[in-house]
Amino acid sequence: MRHTKSNAHSVEVVRIGDIDVELNRRAIKNIHLSVLPPNGKVRLSIPNDTSEQKIRLAIVNKLAWIKKQQADFAGQERQSIREMVNGECHYLWGKKYRLKLVEAQGKYAVTAKGNGNLVLAVAENTSTDNKLKLLNRFYRDEMQRSLEKLLPQWEKKLGVNANSLNIKKMKTKWGSCNIQAKRIWLNLELAKKPPECMEFIVAHELVHLLERHHNERFRSFMDKYMPNWRERRDLLNSLPLAYEDWSY
Repeated sequence: MRHTKSNAHSVEVVRIGDIDVELNRRAIKNIHLSVLPPNGKVRLSIPNDTSEQKIRLAIVNKLAWIKKQQADFAGQERQSIREMVNGECHYLWGKKYRLKLVEAQGKYAVTAKGNGNLVLAVAENTSTDNKLKLLNRFYRDEMQRSLEKLLPQWEKKLGVNANSLNIKKMKTKWGSCNIQAKRIWLNLELAKKPPECMEFIVAHELVHLLERHHNERFRSFMDKYMPNWRERRDLLNSLPLAYEDWSY
């Protein structure tokens, strides 16, 4: 096992076989392994006093899974860089739209039309960044409208309540749940995926209020309350990744 360390970012990296593993030493009890998009970077979060032998075993025992995750990322379709120009392809709830820029007569707005156009009403000199901000605000509003119905339905079904559910751009996860604070975050990118994908993530994060870990008990809850959750998960993971200048 070969160690390297980047002074610029204080990142500890070990090489096990042909895999570089980024070590994230933290005040935690258990080891957590992640394979991250878009290039399949391997990150191992470990308790501060974890030995080299335990690190090696954690990787070797999951080697087949790591290789599969990396192969899946390598074969996954990617969106191109967003230029916010006429005719560019954008998605809303899994449906493809063509961007149509029009000059705003009043307030800036985004409207999804039945003819497959996503109409962006802005001033002529609006920058690309500000067009993107406007579009992201539209995605956020779409998700919030959907969640007003979805969240109470799933809270009632599972017998749990989240103290808050918020939306933000997330680099490596579709959602997260702080169990102690009962606070849930959803990835803004979910607005671009079919509605059943966001519902899967909402149910998944709420189930964490019943079971913290991704263990058999967690899967039994998912099987009981969303029998087709595996199909929804596979659909979400098969869809194009957003273009991002990824850094962790």
